[in-house]
Formats: sequence, structure tokens, C-alpha cells
Amino acid sequence: MSESRPTESCGCGAVVPVADVPTHPYIGATSGCWKVYGDVLGREYGDLRNPAWHRLTVDAYAVQHPGTESRRARQSVAIHLIALHWVIDQGLEPRFVTRRMAAAVSISSEFVWLEAPSFAGTANIVEVAAAVSPREHEQAVHRWARSVWSAWDRHHPTIRQWARLLE
Repeated sequence: MSESRPTESCGCGAVVPVADVPTHPYIGATSGCWKVYGDVLGREYGDLRNPAWHRLTVDAYAVQHPGTESRRARQSVAIHLIALHWVIDQGLEPRFVTRRMAAAVSISSEFVWLEAPSFAGTANIVEVAAAVSPREHEQAVHRWARSVWSAWDRHHPTIRQWARLLE
């Protein structure tokens, strides 16, 4: 009989095994969720050879784990939300968005803390981690990114305003 591992619930809605790993200084993830994210990144950098849509994995995770109000968290959430807007709403190529994101730091004084939405019912990293084929992985990432972007809908006007400052 196998012994079950203790689990924890993350603010993103994921229920994951507790992990003894350090977490990010301002991304608000539990240790177990952070480990699952690391495993997904390992798959994307390794087996999947850093696909273009990897941009969505990073952005969806960052904004689904906004942490608490601080300068770094505020900038992180704003920049990753702008990136999701560019890819999902404007259809920009993810690799182009990655290059363009550096400019967002120039308007960081415009960023205000956005109260995070509830992520109840949204997709999360666990669904991506469960994908068994590269195609399923890609589809799960796109579904997750759209789900997370939709959760932030009350802040879309602000995010679009920030994005316009970069055009």
C-alpha cells in the first residue's frame, strides 16, 4: 500500500503535493505549486525545446501568482499582463513580445497594484503538467493562458492603456 503525500492548496486553485523547495521572492506560489511549475519549465526547455508559446506559460503563471503588493510584484504582474494582452488580444508573435517586454520597464512608474481576481474555476499549472504529448501540452498552455487572462477582465482597460504607452 502506498503512503499518500500531504497536499497543499495554492491561490491559483491547484492542489499539489507539498514540496521542500524554495519559492520565488515575490511570486506568490506555494512550494508545491512552484515545484510543478519548475517541472513544466524543465519539459518546455528540454523535451519541447523552448517553443514559442513558452511565453504564455511564464506570463500565465506570474499573473496567477501575483504575490503581495510591492514594487517588484507590481511590475511583474503589469508586464506579464501586458504580454498576455499582446499575445491573446492582439495576436502578436510570442517571441516578438518577449523582445518588446523590456520596454515596459520604461513605463513602470505608471503601474499601479491591481487587486487580483479569484482564480476559482480557472485552469492552472497542474493541467499543463498532466499533458502527456507535446500537442496536449501546447493546448493546455493556451487554454490556461486564456483562462487566466479572462480572470483579470475587470482590469483589461488599465492593461490596454499601459500597452498603448508602449506603442
